[in-house]
Amino acid sequence: MGGEEVTLNAETLELINSELTARLARQAGSSDKIDTKAVVLVGYVIAAVSFLATQHPEPILAGLAYAAYAVAAVLGVSAYAVRSYGDVPDPRGLFNGYVVLPRSRALAALAAVRVKAFEGNASTLRRKAGLWWFSVVTLLAGVILMVISIVVHNDGHGGAARPQPRAVAAVASYIAT
Repeated sequence: MGGEEVTLNAETLELINSELTARLARQAGSSDKIDTKAVVLVGYVIAAVSFLATQHPEPILAGLAYAAYAVAAVLGVSAYAVRSYGDVPDPRGLFNGYVVLPRSRALAALAAVRVKAFEGNASTLRRKAGLWWFSVVTLLAGVILMVISIVVHNDGHGGAARPQPRAVAAVASYIAT
């Protein structure tokens, strides 16, 4: 700018600030959605592990499925782990730093802080999304390994799972009545 004084237009700065505020709100909403998906994914991991624990799978494949589930759970929990996000300076700093400035300068400084916060939050959001996607992939791998381990084990027993003795007795007593 060659030393020229830039004239700050308060109306334009208000428009920029309101847009930045809306973008920060959308960014926070995206983060909340990833958190919700991560919690649901960890719930699926728990359900899949519980199901696999009740089956009689092929041990090596089941072990690999458990390992995939463990990775999926760790990644899922990491995706929704508590992080700090930037928005604006703390209220005391905001008041002390901007109260003496003219409106246009205060708006310009506030916009600069919001831009910096948005950029910092964007990298955190990308990292959270990446963790969630890796968690989904490892959950899917675990499910595939689980199904294969159950099918492989059951194929070794005549193609069907052996009925449990209590289940057979319950069905037989029901038929007899």
